[in-house]
Amino acid sequence: MPPTCKTMRLAGGDIGYRDSGGTGLPIVFVHGVCGSKEVFDHQFDEALAGAFRLVAFDLPGHGASEDAADPEARYPIRALTNTTLDVMNYLRLPRALVVGWSLGGHIAMEMMDRFPERLAGVLTVGAPPLARGPLAMMRAFHANPDLLLIRKPHFTTRDAMRWEKMCYGPNPDGLHFASILRADGRMRPYTNRSVLKGGIANQRRVAETSAVPLAMVNGSDDPIMRLSYLDSLRYANLWERRQHIIAGAEHAAFLSHPDSFNPLLGRFATDMARMYPGPYEANRDQFSVSDFAHAAEPRSRRRVAR
Repeated sequence: MPPTCKTMRLAGGDIGYRDSGGTGLPIVFVHGVCGSKEVFDHQFDEALAGAFRLVAFDLPGHGASEDAADPEARYPIRALTNTTLDVMNYLRLPRALVVGWSLGGHIAMEMMDRFPERLAGVLTVGAPPLARGPLAMMRAFHANPDLLLIRKPHFTTRDAMRWEKMCYGPNPDGLHFASILRADGRMRPYTNRSVLKGGIANQRRVAETSAVPLAMVNGSDDPIMRLSYLDSLRYANLWERRQHIIAGAEHAAFLSHPDSFNPLLGRFATDMARMYPGPYEANRDQFSVSDFAHAAEPRSRRRVAR
């Protein structure tokens, strides 16, 4: 039986999501460009779902979520970070562990910079903490010509196949190819531009100064990110003082090697649950955190806790 997709109505449009329920530490999964919440299906297994509350959602313009009516306002990374916090507020989660893959990892690091009080740790996959400027990009990413596809608002079938191979490896399935074709192509240039033109924090500085616990789990054969770049950073609070490498995995280690990834996630989440004990859901009259002090646009208190 396929998992149930629910819908939440936010100010920027409807968002499709999946929620395992429960009272454990919430883990919020954020996917990458042209992905969907379904990439995390292997994480919704009995072992993790029995101990933690798992939430995965589709970013605007992806999966079961609505395309943005105003792409310039909704697709830059800063706006996608606001959407991620809106999801947490809709579910009345005062704090959560955020797992971010690729673009989702950069969103998670934006939350480390802007909303650290809402985090019970961050785990990134395939997302190097970026400093600003083109030289920093060259240091963090391989010179992979398929990365230039991020600039294209319209994908041909061949473009989608190249993106699929780069992100999902040599043996992807049709479900994720369909997610690539479904994605609103307008978001790619806006998201890319927000990175190139300083629309995100200096994430290298964030990783080197933030007190939020940061775990990094990456594939040994990632065709997008330079693992050596990650080793050059001086992290403030890197979990177990090292990045964790999954041998033989590429850009989506959690998808291709869940038997290796899930125990690492479970161990990190267990450590974070000890550090940040519950309760993990706030009543409406308990939500007093000034969530949007640094957000791009004002939000009413009613929208913060439904």
